[in-house]
Amino acid sequence: MLSIAVALMYFKGLHYFYEVAKRGSFTLAAEQLHIAQPAVSMAVKKLEQSLELTLFHRVERQISLTDEGQRLYRQAERILQAVADAELEMRELRGLERGSVQLGTPSMLGSYHFPSIIMAFRRRYPNLTFTVHEGGAWQLQTMLERGELDLAVIEAEAVPDTIQAVPLLREEMRVVVNAAHPFAGQGSVTPQAFLGEDLVLFREGYFHRKVINQMAEQYGIAPKINFETNLLPLIRSIVKQGSGISTLLTMATEDDPDLITLSFNPPVMLDLCLAWRKDGYLSKANRAFVDFVLESSRL
Repeated sequence: MLSIAVALMYFKGLHYFYEVAKRGSFTLAAEQLHIAQPAVSMAVKKLEQSLELTLFHRVERQISLTDEGQRLYRQAERILQAVADAELEMRELRGLERGSVQLGTPSMLGSYHFPSIIMAFRRRYPNLTFTVHEGGAWQLQTMLERGELDLAVIEAEAVPDTIQAVPLLREEMRVVVNAAHPFAGQGSVTPQAFLGEDLVLFREGYFHRKVINQMAEQYGIAPKINFETNLLPLIRSIVKQGSGISTLLTMATEDDPDLITLSFNPPVMLDLCLAWRKDGYLSKANRAFVDFVLESSRL
């Protein structure tokens, strides 16, 4: 068994190696670690010597991972995350942290679904800190798998085995137009008709865009996308001005009488879940939030 001193030496080298590989630069890694670059280079060199492997190709100030380096990078990511989880668990056992929650959520839910839940949660647990990260569903799932988020709202469809998920909500994707648009007087809109209009959509990576991409592929129609933006107020404004139509969750349109919403024919439903890593440590603060969200959804 390794002594603590040797284990710490290996861990430091592994940590430095991971930061260099992640950023593709010894200089950027040193800046992130707040240490001198020669110290990073020396630690990585010692790690290579101890493993008797070359981890980086070094050609004219450019570096890239060798095959061995790529394998170690994947292992290092898991090891470093496990150590971070263990440190958090030990700090909680010692009572040194009040606790924090980091939640990743798509912008529509961040704007319309979670504010009241988060405020109620803060009233119940005033000493906990809360951070919300907005992003696309695929981006949030990737951040969750990497340990960059504690919790994330992701699509319920095809949840990977590494993720634990509980159902959060089911919402309808509605066609959104202004009052002057020809669709405004209809009861519903077919996907073919929708795809033939000038569209304003979220960028790639958001569940909103994925729905349209799947629809376009199913019907073999290339959508006419006039605007791409992740700013929900801008999408609503463009639709109101008649410069395009969109599709949004019901919750994002209920407070605006200037927007007309219609169902797709057939209706398009979206299932979302609250998720976290199966192999990660879910802190007391995060467990409290999960329980609170599930309790709120039952009310």
